[in-house]
Amino acid sequence: MRITVLGGCGAWPAPGGACSGFLVEHDGYRLLVDAGYATMPRLPTTDVDAVIVSHGHPDHCADLNPLLRARALRDEPAAALPVFAPAGALGAVLALDRPGMLDAALDLQEFAPGDGFEAGPFRVETALLPHWVPNAGLRLTAGAHVLAYTGDRGPSPEVARLARDADVLLAEASYLDEVPDDSRAFLGSATLAGREAALAGVGHLVLTHLWPGSSAAAALDAARSQFTGDVAVAESGLVSRLGSA
Repeated sequence: MRITVLGGCGAWPAPGGACSGFLVEHDGYRLLVDAGYATMPRLPTTDVDAVIVSHGHPDHCADLNPLLRARALRDEPAAALPVFAPAGALGAVLALDRPGMLDAALDLQEFAPGDGFEAGPFRVETALLPHWVPNAGLRLTAGAHVLAYTGDRGPSPEVARLARDADVLLAEASYLDEVPDDSRAFLGSATLAGREAALAGVGHLVLTHLWPGSSAAAALDAARSQFTGDVAVAESGLVSRLGSA
């Protein structure tokens, strides 16, 4: 399994950066997990095999629109792209174009967080994690390798369950430690991510969704106060390889 970070900014893309987007590849299958602002220009190809969207906020799905446009409007339109998303999550982004324009490019497969499904070689388990809109935490298994991803979320024991013994945990870390009162139930921190990684026994922790302008070094220190394993910050171009795939 190969995981390439396309972007890891929270809320909006910092100059030169991109929001949440991760290309996960295994046995030649290309799965895009989230497609936030400015992620599409970082994709090496528009010929991805499927997309999973964790939730409907635009910093996680806005670039689905140009991805579908590129596939629908090229000289030889691509086959319909399977896109898995919580029910209703993509209404706004799919409404950006005239009705029907992208229909042939899209095979929308809605799910309820908690459902499981297959995407090529990946077995996908999901869980509802607390956020302002329905957000699906993900556990992707391919062969002997496991990637867990929180999307955006507040504290929940479901994170440790999804990430149990995972090779990599991609964990939202909008804040360093203390989360403002009005967001505490719906967003997390680097300290929380470190605590979750330690509880789940993951091999490698990658912090994502840092607020633009926040210190990557400080986020690493906060996570390492709770977790003694490998920790990195999700920056565009970061690649993790699990096994030989």
